[in-house]
Amino acid sequence: MRVSVDQTRCCGAGQCVLTVPEVFDQREEDGIVVLLEPAPAEELHRAVREAAAVCPTSTITVHED
Repeated sequence: MRVSVDQTRCCGAGQCVLTVPEVFDQREEDGIVVLLEPAPAEELHRAVREAAAVCPTSTITVHED
């Protein structure tokens, strides 16, 4: 799995960070998503898919290998 984010679409809701903080963070100044791990460990895949599903602006894209 690979993950990408489109920071221009992010509204700073933070659901991704709450769902899987090992992969996502937010910029302090505006809350925009920061991708910490573009190739997360297998045990995080389910949580990453959930984070993508709950993102209100579809900022997160999951690329299945």
